[in-house]
Amino acid sequence: MEWTPDPRELADLELLLSGAFQPLTGFLGHEDVHAVLERGTLADGTPWPAPVTLRLPEGAGDEVTLLDPEGVPLAVLTVTEHGPDGLAAGPVKGLGAPEHGPFARLHRTPAQVREALAGRPALVVTMRGPLDDLDEVTATAKELDAVIVLMPLSYGEDGPGVVRAALKARDRLPEGTLVVPVPLAPREEPEIDLELREHVASAYGATEHLAGPEPVRIPGPPHRRGLVVFFTGLSGSGKSTIARGLRDALLELGSRTVTYLDGDVVRKLLSKGLSFSKEDRDLNIRRIGFVAAEAARHGGLAICAPIAPYAATRAEVRHMVESVGADFLLVHVATPLEECERRDRKGLYAKARAGLIPEFTGISDPYEEPDDADLVIDTTHISVEAAVDRVLGTLRGGGWVR
Repeated sequence: MEWTPDPRELADLELLLSGAFQPLTGFLGHEDVHAVLERGTLADGTPWPAPVTLRLPEGAGDEVTLLDPEGVPLAVLTVTEHGPDGLAAGPVKGLGAPEHGPFARLHRTPAQVREALAGRPALVVTMRGPLDDLDEVTATAKELDAVIVLMPLSYGEDGPGVVRAALKARDRLPEGTLVVPVPLAPREEPEIDLELREHVASAYGATEHLAGPEPVRIPGPPHRRGLVVFFTGLSGSGKSTIARGLRDALLELGSRTVTYLDGDVVRKLLSKGLSFSKEDRDLNIRRIGFVAAEAARHGGLAICAPIAPYAATRAEVRHMVESVGADFLLVHVATPLEECERRDRKGLYAKARAGLIPEFTGISDPYEEPDDADLVIDTTHISVEAAVDRVLGTLRGGGWVR
């Protein structure tokens, strides 16, 4: 079987393969994860601060080839444990170093860095943002008679910026300072994140470790941030009509760049050839979410209007959008099934009840009503204009539109 891990798992895989996560040789199983969470050690008592895990789909075999997003084989996982929650444990064997991504040429393994140090002491400075006090770094390195190794933790959207900051700092530090990007994904708890950074620094030969300051993030005003307005609801609920009305209203205002992704139009182009099975419907929503997130990544406003019946897939789209630094507004067009059937101009509900359309949402397939909607609209007794005004009012109230 072949499988592409998610970005965090891929980052952890690179560190496993390079030796930066020594003594780990693979993804952790249930006992190790439990021990790490409870005691900060592996099951055998070896100190280790954070779970390093991988999830695989049902039916994964005992040997899985792990791919990068472009389909290049990176490693083979020998699965020694299949967990009920999808977690898979086992050692990994590398098939080749990652070749793509910004500053790939600067990546080095711990063994390569230790070889370059040639036994000299090393001051490793891990960075998630610019360094404020280069004098402290210089003074500490002088006191230790150490080589400075700047280690930008280059995970995620901000990664390239952190590497650029390290290269800029190198020019103001003593000659011989090394810059070694490491794609270490941050952990939620600051203490655990710091401990993991120290483990990685030690693997790279650190005599002393300095953790650079966390970057201060000041989000831009809402009207300059990317936004995805995601409508969900039954067929015939009015979501596409409201979405089109919102698009038209925003185009009239002219204050935002608008991308409109209607479910039916997407089906003819982006998702042509997909069936209406659950798997293909999920894939259709993920594709819509990906395009919307890319539009929002650069400050655009994307409007989506698919049925999106499954809560887990809607949550995936929310994560896609928020992971690129954009905002996500979920609008549930909660028009009741009876009213949707009454409006059914295409006769789809009648065909579904007659068994002519299998897996039809609301009839033979479930619609999971969202419990995390930012706005709920029932169009049974209000006009399209009133519904559009409600959404537009929410956008104005949140500062996304002025």
